[in-house]
Amino acid sequence: MVSHPQISERPLTHRAATASVTSRSTTTRRHRATRSHTGGTSYRPQNEFPNFAQTGDVEITINADGQERRYMLHRLILVQNSGFFEASTSEDWSKAQARGHTGTANGLGSIGEDEETGREQGRPTFSAAQAQRFTWRYELDRGNKDDEVPMLVQKQTQDTLFGGDSTQPPPVPNKPPAPAHGFLRSMSNFSAMQSASHIAKSNPSHGHDSDIIRDYDNMFRIFYNYSPSLDAVNIAESYIQCKSLLTLADMYDALEVVGPRIDHHLLQFQGRLWKQIAKYPPSYLKLGYLARSKVIFAEALVHVVGQWPTGSNQLRHTVPESVLEVIEDKVDELHERKMKTEARLFKLNLTTARGERVTPSNAYVDWLALSLFRQWLADNTTPSPTPVSKPHESGRTPHAQQPPMNSGTLFRLLGTGGSSYLNRDELKRFVRLRPDEHSREMLKKMEKKMDEIKGMAREIARPLMKSYLELDIGRDGGGLGYLTCTKVDEADFPWD
Repeated sequence: MVSHPQISERPLTHRAATASVTSRSTTTRRHRATRSHTGGTSYRPQNEFPNFAQTGDVEITINADGQERRYMLHRLILVQNSGFFEASTSEDWSKAQARGHTGTANGLGSIGEDEETGREQGRPTFSAAQAQRFTWRYELDRGNKDDEVPMLVQKQTQDTLFGGDSTQPPPVPNKPPAPAHGFLRSMSNFSAMQSASHIAKSNPSHGHDSDIIRDYDNMFRIFYNYSPSLDAVNIAESYIQCKSLLTLADMYDALEVVGPRIDHHLLQFQGRLWKQIAKYPPSYLKLGYLARSKVIFAEALVHVVGQWPTGSNQLRHTVPESVLEVIEDKVDELHERKMKTEARLFKLNLTTARGERVTPSNAYVDWLALSLFRQWLADNTTPSPTPVSKPHESGRTPHAQQPPMNSGTLFRLLGTGGSSYLNRDELKRFVRLRPDEHSREMLKKMEKKMDEIKGMAREIARPLMKSYLELDIGRDGGGLGYLTCTKVDEADFPWD
């Protein structure tokens, strides 16, 4: 309702020029339309993250690193994002207190202006039922032992003699504005919204407590659809921050909300992320599981399966049984594929023009080339036998034999073919073992047959050459000594 100025009926005894003064007064009043009739604007406390003073009903206090962070949040938002708050604010477990905007249910109400005056000043009026609301209070409890994990616990509100909360100052109606009100309020909001990671950097000696402040701040920011404050430059530091935040979200049953944010943040690193996963696959497998990240989990799983049982000690007793079952199933599948491929390679054979298998009697050179290939394959797929020392050689050190080749390196050589193994020099040394049979024509014929054998072996090993990694490893495998042909399907994710 728009109020109109009323003309006073009293005579203006102290004014000489009534018309002109009245005109100036009206003009001045028009430029000061925001001024209240009672002498000042009404006081409205902050109502935005992290302090919803007007609409919030859950007060959370975090004391760490000599600092105190207070949050006034909404139960509705917390319940939607966290199973912990859903259970702790339920009727069975809740310690909510009835509180009001202008007074409490158990104490004396604050003396305010009448309802008509509130309407004139544009302020909303509350009835007794509207003014009363429930609030919950949580504080960070570190426990009695040093090894206990700090946890939010619900506290009972302490009322004063007049029924108000002893921890909150009484409301001040019609508080006059301070100088530069907008500037001070904007600076207050900026201070409240600053990143917890900035606090951690400014207090390096209190790293653990600063991490607690940062993690809680990031979790609440995600609840209100704000971006978490995580390192976007150093991927190693970002991993530590993401892991700590996921651990906290797991405590409060909020992984479904926090996980996608972590996934989105880490995937921004792209190539650096794939290289980091290749260095520490078990660590990123656990992080991918907590974050419910299909891309990170699948990338790490391919590395873990290829290296198994390396890394098994880091995963056992640290991941759920469902994750170990997926790993073991994939390891068995990969082992079965390798055994079948090796069997086909050993059964590889050459035939004569008549369709007969080569033998020393019908194709001696072809048979020599095939025998050399099989010997090379056996030497690189089976461990060398332990040499037996003779009695008179007991004091001598046995000759160290070359260990078998890694399965990944072996099958990549077979899949590459050409001069990557059993090249011309090796064939020449082999042929010279029989000087009476050594000739240039025999060497050329043996090279031709060996290329034919390598071509057939390359087709057999081709399925194991495929890589399901996001990391580009090239044809030579990028230095990885294991296979990366494990395919991760939708049914393999243990959280679906």
